[in-house]
Amino acid sequence: MRMIYLDIDSLRPDHMSCYGYHRRTTPNLDRIAAEGMRFDSCYTVSSPCVPSRASFMSGRYGVNHGALTHWGPGCEFQYPEGDGHSERIPFFTRYLRKAGMKTVTFSTFGDRHHAWWYFAGWNEVHTHTLKEGNENADEVNAAVIPWLRSHGKEDNYFLHIQYWDPHCYYTYPKSYMEQWQDSSVAAFPDEAQIAAQQKNTFPRSASFLHWGDNYPDTMPGAIRSRTDFKHLIDGYDGAVSYMDSFVGELLETLRELGIEDEVCFVVSADHAESMGEQGIYVEHPCATEAVHHIPLIIKAPGIARTGGSYDGFLYNVDVIATITDMAGLQVPSGWDGKSYLQALKGEDMEGRDYLVMEHALYTCQRSVRDRRWFFLRTYHQGLYDFDEVILYDMERDPHQTRNVAGEHPEIVNLMEHRIAKWLQEQMNKPGYKADPMQKVIETGPYKYLTEDDWVNRLRSKGYEEAAAKLLGRRADEGMKPAYEF
Repeated sequence: MRMIYLDIDSLRPDHMSCYGYHRRTTPNLDRIAAEGMRFDSCYTVSSPCVPSRASFMSGRYGVNHGALTHWGPGCEFQYPEGDGHSERIPFFTRYLRKAGMKTVTFSTFGDRHHAWWYFAGWNEVHTHTLKEGNENADEVNAAVIPWLRSHGKEDNYFLHIQYWDPHCYYTYPKSYMEQWQDSSVAAFPDEAQIAAQQKNTFPRSASFLHWGDNYPDTMPGAIRSRTDFKHLIDGYDGAVSYMDSFVGELLETLRELGIEDEVCFVVSADHAESMGEQGIYVEHPCATEAVHHIPLIIKAPGIARTGGSYDGFLYNVDVIATITDMAGLQVPSGWDGKSYLQALKGEDMEGRDYLVMEHALYTCQRSVRDRRWFFLRTYHQGLYDFDEVILYDMERDPHQTRNVAGEHPEIVNLMEHRIAKWLQEQMNKPGYKADPMQKVIETGPYKYLTEDDWVNRLRSKGYEEAAAKLLGRRADEGMKPAYEF
């Protein structure tokens, strides 16, 4: 089996034409989707980047693998048995390699996040630049295409390719943004909603979009109007389109090698991106729908139903289990994911009844998603302004603009019970150590500072406008963690 995994940072499914987006942003990914299965309700269980890719490597939820934030307490990857390697909870890549698959990654993720565990199990690790992430797709392909020409016709490999382009900042040729100049954008947020968002002072809010950085012309300086919002969406969609053009280069290379119809593809993301939801733009700082809902496309000749779609709920750790099953291997008993190979084949299969998700970098939250409701429990606000308990009616309010928790106490109780039950299930698993969320809440990845200290930190970095905004916040908001510059 030849398999290519496209790991596309910060990619929202609703900005892909194969998911029904009105702009043709992903014609090459559309080709892959047309020849395989599109999953409409896939979610990353733990966000952002480090927790999600730790789940990719370990097959486990963040609460179990331990790396639930990017640094400090709560970021200790918990390998279960010290020296040596577990047979019950193996690294995904080691498991494939032990079974005879050649495992290769083109990614600077481990370098960017100082993640030793990311390097476990690969036959080859290609950190093709020293940028520590945010390479443009042309830089990635400059390393990948020669490898494919040399090794693509070999059998039995798992090739992981990470593209960063939809992750800000957008540094592709501006023509990819300009193609959308006559194309409309979604109605949310409208002018009134954008005007109301101007009072927000948290990172990546409408009037606080950048931390004093130099930003490219593909992004606006702030979101003060629908014109600015269109500028931002055109920039994001340009990044998606630019990345997709290099997926086309991959497909053309496979065609030249005569193996285009034989290669399995898995297309997904570590997380998605907020684009106005909760007043947040171009960031992934919370356990919300916008951040956790990710794309998943699997093309598997001879296995996947051609042109099919599946709407059952599943996690990103289920994707790892499904790949393992596709390779003819037993899903390890210590993994948290389950195989969806049955659904991939087009057979009837129930998805999960609901999903529990978590985030512990910029704020500490757990959420629950079912068909109608999205519930969000905030344990520590961190850098953001969230109510402690939030309930959204996704059928009537898909953009999550109105907290209806007070109107549906019975649903709030149900969701609280689901989180408690989920946590109890994790605690009962062999080798469970401690909830990393609690470590973050108690000590945090940041040094906790008073608001005055935080303002002084901003000023020391030259961010006078940001400091002025934060000075306007009420003193009774209490302690806030300092942003890591």
